[in-house]
Amino acid sequence: MSWKEIKNLTPVPLEEIPILSPDDFRQQILQAVSSGCRVVQFFGEKIAEGVRLYAVMGDDRKSVLMLASTILHDSQGYRSLTPEVPMFHLFEREVYEQFGVEPIGHPWLKPVRHGIAGIHKDRRPYEFFSIKGDEVHEVGVGPIHAGIIEPGHFRFSCLGEQVEHLEIELGFQHRGVERLFVEHRDHPAYLTALSESIAGDTVIGHASAFHSAVEALAGCPVPHRASSLRLIMLELERIANHTGDLAALANDIAYLTGYAVFGALRTRIINLSLSICGSRFGRGMITFGGVRYDISAAAVQEISDELCRFQEDIQRAAEVMFSSPSVLARFEKTGVVPVDTARAIGMVGPAARASGLSVDVRADYPVGAYLHRPVHKLTLQSGDVMSRALIRQIEIKQSIQLILEELRYLPGGEVISPLKSPESQALVVSMVEGWRGEIVHVLITDRDGKVRRCKLKDPSFHNWFGLALAVRGNGISDFPLCNKSFNLSYCGFDL
Repeated sequence: MSWKEIKNLTPVPLEEIPILSPDDFRQQILQAVSSGCRVVQFFGEKIAEGVRLYAVMGDDRKSVLMLASTILHDSQGYRSLTPEVPMFHLFEREVYEQFGVEPIGHPWLKPVRHGIAGIHKDRRPYEFFSIKGDEVHEVGVGPIHAGIIEPGHFRFSCLGEQVEHLEIELGFQHRGVERLFVEHRDHPAYLTALSESIAGDTVIGHASAFHSAVEALAGCPVPHRASSLRLIMLELERIANHTGDLAALANDIAYLTGYAVFGALRTRIINLSLSICGSRFGRGMITFGGVRYDISAAAVQEISDELCRFQEDIQRAAEVMFSSPSVLARFEKTGVVPVDTARAIGMVGPAARASGLSVDVRADYPVGAYLHRPVHKLTLQSGDVMSRALIRQIEIKQSIQLILEELRYLPGGEVISPLKSPESQALVVSMVEGWRGEIVHVLITDRDGKVRRCKLKDPSFHNWFGLALAVRGNGISDFPLCNKSFNLSYCGFDL
């Protein structure tokens, strides 16, 4: 293969990215997948000649990203990859929706963000997949939901109480985030706030990915102390959300003691973020060149002591919940995603690890403080709700240990470096293991070093289809529980 090999956060001049013929491009992607690689990003960029398609393939075993492109002239189509590699299905649909480039032979070229949310007089109304039969009935849920939930439409095809098929249509919160990054590229404060708002519960994850990408293009070394503080904030975000998810799962099965206890425990963690940067969600912490807030020696001790107390308390609560027969009866063998399915559709994050898929950016593509604080990938095998709940408890414990070790050996020095001008005519891939999984930001700069293309990926982009497959064969009443066990982002998908 004649692809460009790069590392996470390694800028590459555009002229060094191979441009292959469409047939060679496709063939070499298939070759990469057959050798064990997976798709990390697949996107287009409008250029004078037509549309340039980029593919970023990840070789997790070697911690290497492989990069290549092809040019399609005048909306020229290409032979779809999805029939052979299902993990491309959503990427190809997104490129088609954004640029009109048709992946010929795609099995189901349905909209990504222009579904029923994009009804317009000039667009043909979307027709949902339908199963015919005397005893088959459909149940539509959303886009407006009871409670404080983001909008999304779920169309169930059921035989009695059993779900035969679930189709999920999103796009109700499409804000044009990628375009906004380009339009406001000269306003750093706006870009920081925008990166924090891609998914409101993943402030540190997305802000870290975007700022790291810009710093890499500018050749700006982030101070060691700032890298350590970013790790601490990212792991606090992981602990808080995982704990909140355990509370939500308990609530969905009417285990109200667990709901109350885990909910109260989550508050203690987000209050630690509040004590560090003034925001319980970490807003304002990440800035270009480092972090805005340092922590004192006294704060280090206070955070360490609170995390030790928290660990004892959550361990006790988890032992009670995961030994309760009524909890196990609802969690075990519900919403199973086998490892082969998870691999085929490209699942990421704790949902993938709960199915036995060993993927974790912190271990596979480490940067910053993770270079000297190795993360051991943790997996479970059953792929059910129980497994997705248990992996959260395990990762909470792991994150606490990471933070305690980082605090114990916190480097001294400054927490911010001046930012230089970004490299011109270059591309960088920035990967972060957020609490939901793999976050990927790709930036491309123009001749003046300004961002001309921003491509974002929240881990939910991979995993919504996993939820649709998890509920097949389950009772429709188990959908809320399955949904909560994934806890995916609507706005992170919609962008």
